[in-house]
Amino acid sequence: MGKKQLTTPVLFSIFRRPDITQSVFNEIRKARPQQLFVRADGPHPHVKGEAELCMQTRAIIQQVDWDCQVYKNYSDINLGCRVALSSAIHWFFSQVESGIVLEDDCLPSQSFFWFCQELLEHYKQDERIMQISGANYMPQVKIGTGTYYFSKFNDVSGWATWKRAWKFYDMNMSQYSEFKKQRRIYDYLDNKEQAAWLMSYFEEAVELDKCGVWSTQWTFAMAKNNGLTICPNMPLTIHMGFNEDGTNFQKSASLYPKVQLQDIDHIIHPSIILPSREADALKFELIRKTDPHVSLEYRWRKAFKAYLKEHCDPQTYERIVKFRRRFLRQA
Repeated sequence: MGKKQLTTPVLFSIFRRPDITQSVFNEIRKARPQQLFVRADGPHPHVKGEAELCMQTRAIIQQVDWDCQVYKNYSDINLGCRVALSSAIHWFFSQVESGIVLEDDCLPSQSFFWFCQELLEHYKQDERIMQISGANYMPQVKIGTGTYYFSKFNDVSGWATWKRAWKFYDMNMSQYSEFKKQRRIYDYLDNKEQAAWLMSYFEEAVELDKCGVWSTQWTFAMAKNNGLTICPNMPLTIHMGFNEDGTNFQKSASLYPKVQLQDIDHIIHPSIILPSREADALKFELIRKTDPHVSLEYRWRKAFKAYLKEHCDPQTYERIVKFRRRFLRQA
C-alpha cells in the first residue's frame, strides 16, 4: 500500500533512546510524511548521562531529507510520561484535524501509515469511531471478513485519531465520579470481569492523580463516549519498549506473544460497524495472563481497601490511603 508521499501528519514522541528512535524514524522516512511534528521530553536533572542521550536522540530528526515541514517542541525539563505525551497530543491537534501518533518504541510497518491515512478519511465524520490502532497480538486469529474490525479495547502502540475525538480527553478525569456513580461502565462493557478490570485502572488513575498514565485517561474518554477502536487483522505495529529502560515497563508484558510486522495490499471494509465480542473476549484472555490488575492478589488489595473504608474512622482511613500513595510513588 502507498507509493505516494504521505499527506497525513505524524506526531513522533521521543525521549532518551537513540537506538530504537532511529529504527522508528527509518520507517517514518520511508513513508515521507509532508508534516512531521516532533515532541521531545527533557532529561531528569540528576540522572547521569541522560542529557547526552536526549541530545543524541534529538539529533536523529536532523536526518529528514525529504520535502517535509518539521515542527519541533522540545522541553528543557523532564515533564514525565503523562504530561509530556498528553501535552504533545494537545499541541499536535491544535494544528491538525487528524493524524498518526508514534512513540519512540512503537515500530510501524509501511502499511500502517497508509492504513491510518485511508481510515482517517473514511471515518472522519463517524463519531462512533475514536481511534485507529496498529497493534495486533492475536495474528493467528482472523476476525470477520474485513481487513480490520471494531473493538472496545484500545491500544496506543502506534495509533491515529481525530481532533474531534481527542477533544474529549481530560487529564483530571473530572467526570469520573458521576461515571462511577451511574455505573456507566456497564453501558460500555457488559462483561462484569472486563468492566471490573477497566474500572480498576480508572480507580488507580484517579487515586494516584499525579502518577496516572495518560493512556488510561484517554481510555476513560473513550469509555465515557462509548467510542470504538479500529483494529487491524494483522500486526501493523509492534512495541519495542518492553525492556527495563521503558518508561512504563511491566514484567508481565514480556508474556505477550512475539509477533512479526505485516503489510497489506488493499483494505476491505467490514460490512457493519459493531464491536467484535469474539475479539474482545480473546483479547481479555490474553490480558488475564499478562496484566496484574486481573490477578487474585490485586483484587485482594482492592477488597482490603474497601474493608478498611467501611470499618475505619475517616481520619484513620485517610492516613492509610496517604501512606499507600507515598509508598506506591516511591516503589
